[in-house]
Amino acid sequence: MYLFFAILNFTLSGAIFVIAILTLRKVSTPHEVVFASLPLLFALHQFTEGFVWLGVSHLIESSALALAEGIYIFYAQGLLPFLVPLAIWLLEPSGVRKKLISLLMIMGTLITAYTLWGLSIEPTSVSVQNNSLVYVNPWTDNKWVGIPYILTTCGSLILSRGISIQLFGWLNFFGLIAIYLLKPYSFTSLWCFYAAIASVLLYFYFIERRIEFLYKIKQKEDGFSKILENELNILRKRYPYLVKKVYSFLED
Repeated sequence: MYLFFAILNFTLSGAIFVIAILTLRKVSTPHEVVFASLPLLFALHQFTEGFVWLGVSHLIESSALALAEGIYIFYAQGLLPFLVPLAIWLLEPSGVRKKLISLLMIMGTLITAYTLWGLSIEPTSVSVQNNSLVYVNPWTDNKWVGIPYILTTCGSLILSRGISIQLFGWLNFFGLIAIYLLKPYSFTSLWCFYAAIASVLLYFYFIERRIEFLYKIKQKEDGFSKILENELNILRKRYPYLVKKVYSFLED
């Protein structure tokens, strides 16, 4: 009955996986790895939910459903409050913004520890309501967890100095508000689905960072390698607007 939704999750996962690999290939420094990995993690997350749909459709064993459901909820409700602030903190240069993000990272660490502990001792139930998956765990189903969750995941993105990251943060914030107002019972599933799609935008953020990285190397080094020169020329042809934006920013 719900096979269509499983196929949708698997298809979305595959599409995001391709973008995720392209995004990781644009990483220029080790500090970017965690943030650049988010699309890949969301792709795997959606792939996992595909198996949850198969489980509620009784197309796989109940043990396989329990495993998929556990992986899905541990990432969605447990790891993200720590992972997102950490990713932004690694990118952010020293300053007031980084200090504020570090506070959110500490908050996220506490929420993650509390949530993962609760999820490990309290069973999570999954059901279908109005063609949407509903995950319920008494440990996390309260505002005490929900508010810090939003602050750490969306707040850290919005605090970033990067305009593209801020946009990603605001898109997620307004998206979660819309989902909460329309389908609060399926908040976890629908918001992660939405965030996974929105994470594709990070590819363009890393394109911009890569252009900036290559441009700075070219300015500093006399012997700019042919490989890097070819890469920069390709980026100039494919993304002239981003190249122009980066160049004007660096020359100001």
